[in-house]
Amino acid sequence: QVPGMKEILLMGFYQPHEALSRFLVSAQQEFKIPIRYLQEYAALGTGGGIYHFRDQILSGGTEAFFVLNADVCSEFPLQEMLEFRQQHGDAHSFVILGTTANRTQALNYGCIVANADTQEVQHYVEKPSTFVSEIINCGIYLFTPAIFQHIGEVFQRNQRELMLEESSNGWQRAEAIRLEQDVFTALAGSSKLYVYKTDGFWSQIKSAGSAIYASRLYLNQYSKSHPERLAQNKPGGPIIRGNVYIHPTASIDSTAVLGPNVSIGEGVTVGAGVRVRESVVLHGASLHDHTCVLNTIVGWDSTIGRWARVEGTPSDPNPNDPYAKIDSETLFRDGRLTPSITILGCSVTIPAEVVILNSIVLPHKELSRSYKNQIIL
Repeated sequence: QVPGMKEILLMGFYQPHEALSRFLVSAQQEFKIPIRYLQEYAALGTGGGIYHFRDQILSGGTEAFFVLNADVCSEFPLQEMLEFRQQHGDAHSFVILGTTANRTQALNYGCIVANADTQEVQHYVEKPSTFVSEIINCGIYLFTPAIFQHIGEVFQRNQRELMLEESSNGWQRAEAIRLEQDVFTALAGSSKLYVYKTDGFWSQIKSAGSAIYASRLYLNQYSKSHPERLAQNKPGGPIIRGNVYIHPTASIDSTAVLGPNVSIGEGVTVGAGVRVRESVVLHGASLHDHTCVLNTIVGWDSTIGRWARVEGTPSDPNPNDPYAKIDSETLFRDGRLTPSITILGCSVTIPAEVVILNSIVLPHKELSRSYKNQIIL
């Protein structure tokens, strides 16, 4: 939707595979824009990757480009960031998207101190040890080609420092550049870097559990911007509570109760008397009669038997704090699995009349009994 958008580049260290290729083809057809995947030869960091592929980014006379970290969900106010840059700074200035966090959680993010009038970034600290600012970096940036000069200076400095060290893999490490610590910290206070503060939703997606919270944020956004995407209560249809998305190909029994914050994927079958709340059910899954699914991700082509109960524990931000963010919970605490949402991998079979609680089930497992607080390999 951004005017003049010419191309989308996905960058990563991951080996491309068939599923990614299929996704790229379908996305190109849907959005009518070229989309390519560029694989780094080593993990190059948030700045090293775009510097390594700078010729690809600049081909075709690029005037400006967005950089978006893939592990965040947001309203992505890209058009607003473009307009903000035209009003602040010059043609070669850069924009960071920022949002407000509470004082305690701000320490887990990049913190931005900005001029209250001009929004110029005067100070930037990545994950400070003491409080610096409540404005945090959202991992969404608007750059011009001039950014490569600043990243290049870091690269040259890294090379000089590595020449003084005896290291066999120095050539790799010189290109590993972190935008936040290496570039933004140096740019702060130079009249080149500005922050656009958004009041819209934003969250990290650092764990599978945070996908449920992200789904809730998007469904809430749909209720304002695309209400036609959400399911409505209709005669002879299932009971809908709150924001629920149902794919047109899904088959839902009229006695099922869905919501709030449920997403039902392609070709899913939901039987009689089924209750689903705060969950994502991915394509091809089958929920047999009278199952109960709460705070769970149900993987592709999985089956949950009659009268089974699959439940997780939500890891939501503090609902009483408007600036609270979701915490990046570790999988284990004190040697025990941290209670979180339940995740069923693809092609998992849950038998009838069992309870699966706070567990992670890896793909292609056929369970025979109930489980609690376990990772089933």
